[in-house]
Amino acid sequence: MSGTRVDRWLWAARFFKTRSMAKAAVEGGKVHVDDQRTKPAKELRIGQVLTIRKGIQLQTVVVDALSEHRGSATVAQTLYTETAESIELREISVSRRRMERAGLTVPSGRPNKKDRRALSQLKSLDQGWESHESDQT
Repeated sequence: MSGTRVDRWLWAARFFKTRSMAKAAVEGGKVHVDDQRTKPAKELRIGQVLTIRKGIQLQTVVVDALSEHRGSATVAQTLYTETAESIELREISVSRRRMERAGLTVPSGRPNKKDRRALSQLKSLDQGWESHESDQT
């Protein structure tokens, strides 16, 4: 097999549930082959790098094998290798979203005077609570 259509490979590798969803993503500019926008009928070859954006998630994968048939998830995982940089960025974004959902935010820089006062006040409340608990026991 010399090459496979990009939309068929994306469907076979289980990045999209249907071939029409894969085709729409490629046409919408969500999939790039070797950092260039592509068409659904473009021939994909082994060793090419795909950048796939699904929502806010961005994955960069290297094509290891070609397939036009959808198989099990274990077979689909053998068709590509995700780059280490892509895995790291994805894990960072997942942890950031978890923190934001919990009500925490990543500070943008050093705390200002108001923030330092709030932190020291919080620490003094915590120390007061600890001493209050030890008095009751």
